[in-house]
Amino acid sequence: MSLPTLPLEGQIALVTGAKRGIGKGIALALADAGADVAICGREIEDGALEGVAEEIRKLGRRSLAIRADTSRKADVEALVQTVVDTFGRIDIAVNNAGVIQWETPVVDIEEEDWDRILNINLKGSFLCCQAIARRMIDQKSGSIINITSIGASRVKRGAAAYNCSKAGARHLTKVLALELAAHKIRVNAIAPGWVRTDMNKAYRSSHEVENELASRIPLGRLAEPEDIGKLAVFLASDRSEYITGQEFIVDGGVSEFFEKIMQPEL
Repeated sequence: MSLPTLPLEGQIALVTGAKRGIGKGIALALADAGADVAICGREIEDGALEGVAEEIRKLGRRSLAIRADTSRKADVEALVQTVVDTFGRIDIAVNNAGVIQWETPVVDIEEEDWDRILNINLKGSFLCCQAIARRMIDQKSGSIINITSIGASRVKRGAAAYNCSKAGARHLTKVLALELAAHKIRVNAIAPGWVRTDMNKAYRSSHEVENELASRIPLGRLAEPEDIGKLAVFLASDRSEYITGQEFIVDGGVSEFFEKIMQPEL
């Protein structure tokens, strides 16, 4: 009996915001499933992004680390062109680049902070989806995965810009799924809850706080980036060929208690 082939063998993936955290976890999971993976980040000078690319190569896959600010159209177009020039096509796109801001009431948030969050979290996803979808239409195939948040459907005091940006990305996913289905392109979203990453480390200010957060999650722990990566592999593969326009919550069962979990009383 022959061994099953890797679900993404021969596929080309692009993951934005892959320097660390969820993006890195997804990039490594896609590579482990057989895909060659191009990754991008806004900064490459510290070598961290290239370090992720090297981890992918050690898995026996091709990889390329590219500097790109996904909130800038010129950067996105150059990014997509570089990937296509290097690998020939893009089969899988994961729009993960994002920022958070959870502690500024609407009456206090500065315009430039509002614009920064919306530009990176929503405009960046739009620009990437637009540029990549044009390539996938020519290919007549592809899978796009947008990383949203449980904050796309649950709100928190002080997180207006973040909540709005993720809600926008959620609806962008659904509209694109309708528009691109005729071209055999699937578009889905993953909505993580609390994931143990550097981005939210400041909000997990101590082991006591993190343990309290975990105790309020039905499955009893925070997610790891690998948990998100496993779902991304499924959504990128033919195993999900009849799934599009959906948002998958990965939060250990806590989404109904979003306000409580985000604001532990310690």
